[in-house]
Amino acid sequence: MRVTISGASGKTGFRIAEEALASGYQVRLILRENSVLPSNLVNCDQRVLSLSDNNALDSALKDSDALIIATGARPSPDLTGPARVDALGVRQQVESCKREGVKRIILVSSLCAGRWFHPLNLFGLILIWKRLGEQFLEKSGLDWTVIRPGGLSEREEDLNLEGIRYSGPDVQQDAYIPRRLLAQCCIEALKTKKSTGRIIEVTSTKEISRIPMQQALEKITV
Repeated sequence: MRVTISGASGKTGFRIAEEALASGYQVRLILRENSVLPSNLVNCDQRVLSLSDNNALDSALKDSDALIIATGARPSPDLTGPARVDALGVRQQVESCKREGVKRIILVSSLCAGRWFHPLNLFGLILIWKRLGEQFLEKSGLDWTVIRPGGLSEREEDLNLEGIRYSGPDVQQDAYIPRRLLAQCCIEALKTKKSTGRIIEVTSTKEISRIPMQQALEKITV
């Protein structure tokens, strides 16, 4: 199975790529210009392109079985970034998947996506644009999953002591999750049939034990 990962040089994206490789997938990385990868990913199939270049995007997705979208606007004085990346950029990737016959998409979004009254919206209404990106995917007719993580951390130690708290949309608000555990959730969603067609919020805590995503989703009715 070939998994293509967009935003693969980002702090979440490269971890998703590492987890995909560890799970035995063939991995293709979609990168922006001047991206820097960890040394263990430099031999992966790499495609450097702009998301607005439909031909290059179609070529990058050709023969892929799944796409994991880990692109996201970076903090910048340019407040149009969230609209271009988190909404229009997602739509462009979704449309390319439809043209190339890629039916499975995992989108990394954010807790509180779509909420107007949130401090993150001071950065170009980022949560509003993220929700619009989710909606483009939901209406695509493809086999989609939206993963909404809480606040992200770089921590890598003692992750085996943490369980994932799963919920449906608009339940959790202010908890956190390490990027490594988020990356593992994205790969587990690929393997979990029950994740298809769902928005899944994920945070982590030492207060609960780790259980398979399939088992957790069976308890969520939304």
